[in-house]
Amino acid sequence: MSSVLTIAGVVWLEVLRRKDVYVLFILLAAFLIALLTLDVFGLGSAVGYVKELGLLLVWLFSWILAVTVSVRQLTREEEQGTIFPLLAKPVTRWALIMGKWLGAWSIVVAATIVFYLFLAGIVIWRGGGFGLAILIQALVLHLALLGIITALGILFSTRLNGDAATTLSLVVTLTAYLVLPRVPGLILNEHGFRRNCLLALYYALPHLELFDLRRRLVHNYDPVSAATWFQVALYGVLLMALLLLLAWLAYRKKRLVRGALS
Repeated sequence: MSSVLTIAGVVWLEVLRRKDVYVLFILLAAFLIALLTLDVFGLGSAVGYVKELGLLLVWLFSWILAVTVSVRQLTREEEQGTIFPLLAKPVTRWALIMGKWLGAWSIVVAATIVFYLFLAGIVIWRGGGFGLAILIQALVLHLALLGIITALGILFSTRLNGDAATTLSLVVTLTAYLVLPRVPGLILNEHGFRRNCLLALYYALPHLELFDLRRRLVHNYDPVSAATWFQVALYGVLLMALLLLLAWLAYRKKRLVRGALS
């Protein structure tokens, strides 16, 4: 456990040194401030409009951060050759996978919470607000979603270089979020091979849309039932565990060659 926490701490230092989080926070602040000063579609700076686009930006930036931070953890170690002295120490590959994931996920979580606080401050300043119960539910599910994305990035980076892992992570997560919810409607008009392919896609990819409660936040709807929320959260935890297990299985027998990914 101590080696996992040590590796996670090194991930924090590396990400803070690269200043990725600062850049995304500055971009988010710039977009939200611009949003308050522009009259788009005649909506002005209506609170609901600010909340909707603000949450969209928070989701977009946290998604980008989760992918970019996670996929480079193993690939950079291999490219720079630092993976060899790291594994020469009493560090198992399971501890390496867990430490890299924990570090990547925790720093994305911290950045996302700051994004939410910044957005909430602007919304309150404009005379609006978020329901506390639904805000907590939405935030926890969002953080679970980011845990899935970082685990997926770690999984792809066990066998691919940084660029390929980034591209595949973006494509898979975007497809899972945008396409899967529409599959039940699409298969009504499909038959045979195409129908089977859509069904295979529907059951194989993670259902990331389940973690999105932004609409309830924007319109101040009541919280979802505790049972439903718990089931989705449990689904997220199990999916994270499965992806991390697959990452370990993919990496534990991998033959590392110095300079192979450089």
